Amino acid sequence: MKILLLTTLIIAIGMAFLLVKVLSRKNGTFSSQHIHDSKAMRDRGIHCVMDQDREMRRRSPFAVAEKSE
Repeated sequence: MKILLLTTLIIAIGMAFLLVKVLSRKNGTFSSQHIHDSKAMRDRGIHCVMDQDREMRRRSPFAVAEKSE
């Protein structure tokens, strides 16, 4: 029972910190965590795995074609 209360307290404190961060932000949003939105990653030539896969499929004559939706 003590472990459950302690766990709930830790989660509640974490949620309170997130709330404070959201309320203190200008638009109330977090910055994007996607690799393609990071300038530092783009400068290093690092892309999202989906983008890398798509690029390799275009270049390779042996690659399986993407399914069109």
